[in-house]
Amino acid sequence: MRILGIDPGYAIVGFGILDYEKSRFGVVEYGAIFTEAHTDFNGRLKNIFEDMEYILEKYKPDCMAIERLYFTTNQKTAIDVAQARGVINLAAAIKNLPVYEYTPLQVKQSVVGYGKAEKKQVMDMTQRILRLAEVPKPDDTADALAIAICHGHCSNGLEMRKRYDI
Repeated sequence: MRILGIDPGYAIVGFGILDYEKSRFGVVEYGAIFTEAHTDFNGRLKNIFEDMEYILEKYKPDCMAIERLYFTTNQKTAIDVAQARGVINLAAAIKNLPVYEYTPLQVKQSVVGYGKAEKKQVMDMTQRILRLAEVPKPDDTADALAIAICHGHCSNGLEMRKRYDI
């Protein structure tokens, strides 16, 4: 199964593409979509959408795992990130790609084994699990890979439920 992990944003969208088979991960590609701060917001959304279309077409993932949004403070940022997340989900929907959402707590639990792990612990474990020479930069990219790992770990349970109609 090829998993596209996404850490949504409007300035930086982290992405990570992993192949997952027999409980093993293979790194296909990772990086980030950057939008220019001085670009009007609709232009930024258009750039994100077009780059997502390119990634989906080039790497042909089987599914997309994306971080579920939760914000406690800045409402404007929350709304803007939600809009960016919307165009990311639209790109997946156009390709009929199943989308799975995970909370930060679920990602930490899956990658580190502790839902209240520190960001550095998640990044270090992501590097170890994927056998990378260093933690990917920017942080959004490492987060996207962690989200993809989370889906890989969770997909075994999803497959079992599907197979046995649980």
